[in-house]
Parts: sequence; structure tokens; C-alpha cells
Amino acid sequence: MKGVNFSDDLSHHRGSDRGDAQEQRRQGENWRPAVGVVEADAAGSPPPTALSPKEAVELQRELAARVVLQPLPRRINVLGAADLAYLRATDELIAVVLTFSWPELEPLETIAVRQPARFPYVPGLLSFRELPALLAAYRQIQNPPQVFLCDAQGLAHPRRFGLACHLGVVLELPTVGCAKSRLCGDHEPFVWERGNHRPLKLNGLTVGSVFCSRSGVKPIYISPGHLADVDSSRELIAACRGRFRIPEPLRLAHLTATRLRRERTAATKAGATNGETG
Repeated sequence: MKGVNFSDDLSHHRGSDRGDAQEQRRQGENWRPAVGVVEADAAGSPPPTALSPKEAVELQRELAARVVLQPLPRRINVLGAADLAYLRATDELIAVVLTFSWPELEPLETIAVRQPARFPYVPGLLSFRELPALLAAYRQIQNPPQVFLCDAQGLAHPRRFGLACHLGVVLELPTVGCAKSRLCGDHEPFVWERGNHRPLKLNGLTVGSVFCSRSGVKPIYISPGHLADVDSSRELIAACRGRFRIPEPLRLAHLTATRLRRERTAATKAGATNGETG
């Protein structure tokens, strides 16, 4: 498939391309979907936030009351997964959204959007920084998912409103957070054997699961976002396991975001060098 740059028109990966994409998906690091990167403009992007971090905390508390915890839908056809990458040189975010058929997990669409970061990096408030770019990418999907996975926290958040919750409430969509590290909460020690898990508790309440996806490898942290609950979130992530620690849809979203960041960083450096020598 052709390479990707940030001036490409939007393209989608679906239909008759599934067989090729499935083979590439097996190649791990070499997986390169047909993806167009949309550069968000003033007309197509949410306006820059005027919230201060203090106001954002208050809004988090207000929105957290809207989170609904219930089992995920039993029948879905399309599963979504999202990840982001940060371009330090230009203070921009790349948001990547992938969709997959369920339960086959065959790639359907890949969308990427590059936007300026409009909110400062504040631990616990990352959704205010990352959500606008994710929403811009989501709007480009032709066949939206019924359930969305985020490389982020959901309920396992100091104010029980991580990015997975925020995205779910805004879109009114079932969402699940799956993070590589723990933001808050405690759990009992357990043997790192594939399939083992323990409740993740915050102030005595269960907010997620600590789940071992591969034997002998650090666990992952799963928490419901919106219109999901702890048990069904863990079961869905377990059904998405491949050969790696990270569930396959999120792993592919991460690979795509990482590659686009690397390519954009190289292009920025090349442009700077040409400017100096031109």
C-alpha cells in the first residue's frame, strides 16, 4: 500500500481490501493500513477550549454524574479503537480511529486527524486535551462502531471520569478504557498467568479490572467508560487478545499513531533542514 502523508485526501480501508489488510495485520510492526490524515481546520474542529484546569475539574465532576454503568450490548457488528500521538515540535496531536468487524476483527476503516493541542498537559485532565482530535476523527467514520475501545482510563480515574468516560458521554456510545499503567486504585497481588484478574478498587469501590493478557507479563488495566460495566468490559478485552499484551485493536491503533508521528517528525525535521540550507 502507498505511504501516507498529511496532505493526502481522506481514504478508507474496507470492503475488498480486507484480505490484504488481514495479512498485513499478522505482520505486526510492518502493518501499514491505507489511511488518510485529515488536517482539521477552523470550520471542522471544535473551538479552542477556554476552560482553566480548575474549571475542567469541576466540569469533570459534573459530567461524571452522567456516566451510565450497564453491560455492553451482546450483539455488535463493528468495534472501534482509538489512540493518540503527540508531536512535540509543533504541539499537535494525531488522533487515530480504527474500526473492525466483530467478532472477526478484520480491519474496516482507518482515520487519522492532526490538530493543535488546545489544552495543556495536566495529569487527570487529558480528556480535555485529547477529546477534540478524537471527535474530529470519529466524524469521518462512514460506518460507526457500536462499541469503542480507548487506550486510556475510564472509571479508574481520581474523579471517575477518564477519557473513555468523556468520549462515551459525548457520543452516547458504549466505551471501554484499557490502559497499560495504573492511574489510581489498588488491587490484591495475583499470579501473572494469562486470564487471571483482580478487581481494581478506589476508595473501596470496584472501578475496573487488573487483567493478565499474557503469562509472565505485566497486567493491563481495564475500566468501563460509558454504557459499559466492569465485567463486560473485561470480557470484551479478553476476546480481543492476540499474541501481544495489548488487545489487538488497540495495538494496531497504537502502531498507526506511532508510525504517523515518526513520519511527521521526520518531515518536519527535513523541512527545517531544507529551510536552513535553501
